[in-house]
Amino acid sequence: MLRPLFFLLSPERAHHLTLLLLKSVLAIPGLGYLFRSFFRVRHPALRRELFGLPFENPLGLAAGFDKDGRHFRAMAALGFGFVEIGTVTPKSQPGNPLPRLFRLPADEALINRMGFNNEGVETLARRLRRGKPQGLVIGGNIGKNKDTPNDEAAADYISCFEALYPFVDYFVVNVSSPNTPNLRELQEKEPLSRLLSELQARNRQKKPPKPLLLKIAPDLSDNQLDDILEITAQTGIDGLIATNTTVSREGLGENPQRIVEIGPGGLSGRPLKQRSLEVIRYLHEKSGGKIPIIGVGGVANPQDAIEMLRAGACLLQLYTGLVFEGPGLVKRINKALIRQAGAGGRE
Repeated sequence: MLRPLFFLLSPERAHHLTLLLLKSVLAIPGLGYLFRSFFRVRHPALRRELFGLPFENPLGLAAGFDKDGRHFRAMAALGFGFVEIGTVTPKSQPGNPLPRLFRLPADEALINRMGFNNEGVETLARRLRRGKPQGLVIGGNIGKNKDTPNDEAAADYISCFEALYPFVDYFVVNVSSPNTPNLRELQEKEPLSRLLSELQARNRQKKPPKPLLLKIAPDLSDNQLDDILEITAQTGIDGLIATNTTVSREGLGENPQRIVEIGPGGLSGRPLKQRSLEVIRYLHEKSGGKIPIIGVGGVANPQDAIEMLRAGACLLQLYTGLVFEGPGLVKRINKALIRQAGAGGRE
C-alpha cells in the first residue's frame, strides 16, 4: 500500500524514511510486540547450523542495507535469521556523489554506485557494543577506503577485522563491489590469495577464530571461479557469498536511453537471479558441496529462494526484493520453506 508513495521519493530518501517509520512503530509499547509477532516465523524446519553458528532461519539481510549498524535491531523484527552489516571501512567516507541509487521498476531492479559510504569502523563498533537481539547472527562486511592503494589494502581489512572481532559472529571480505575504483582487481588470484592469507593468519591468532567468508562478483569467468575455489581451499576460509551486483546491463526492460543516462553502477534485483544461480551451481558442483555458499542476487519470491537452495546455497540473503516486494517477503519465504519441508508448520 505504501510503496507507490515511497516511490515518489528518491530511492535514498525513501530508504531512510522507511527505516525511520519502522523504528518508530517498534518503539510504541505493545505495537512493537505485535509487529514482531506478525513477521516472525519460527519452526524447527527453518533452523540451520553453519560455520558453527545457529541460525533461526536461513534468510539474512544482505550487506549495504545497514552500512553503519543503525538498524539491525529493527530489521531483526522483520523475521531475518541474520543481518550483515557494512560494507564498513577503517575511516569514514562520504561515498560517491548524489544521485547514486536508481530504481528500474520495469525490471524490479536497482542500480547503485554508493561507493562504500559509511561512518567508519570505530563508530560501527561503538553501536555494536550495546548488544544485539537474542538469537540474531550478525555478520561484518569489511572493505578498504577509496584512497587506499590495492597493495596496502590488507591493512584496511585487518583494521576492520580487529575493531569488529568482539562484536560480530562472522566476517565477509568484500573485494567485489564495482563502485570503488580498482577494487575488483583484488579478486585476481595473486592479490586475493595474499589478502586472504594475511587475514586468516590474524584470524587464527584469535581464540576462537571467527568464520571468514569471501563475497564474489557475478561477472567472473569459469576460470576465475576455479581460482576462487583453489584460493578458498588454500587459505582455509569458511565459505563464499555469491553474488555481489553486476556491471552487465543485458536483458533489461527499462528504456535503454535511461540506462545510459544513469551511467555506471552495480545492478541488483531480478535480472541478476539467473547468473547468481549459475555461479552458485558451478561453485557447489565443482567443490563437491564442500564449500558453504550464501546465495544472494535476485531473490524476489519463495520460488526464487527454493531454486537458490536447490542450486547449492546453504543460506540466503535479500535486499532489492524488499524494496519491490515489501517486508512481508521474509515471512512468505520462511512459510514456503516450512511447507516445502513437509513440516506442516503453523501459518
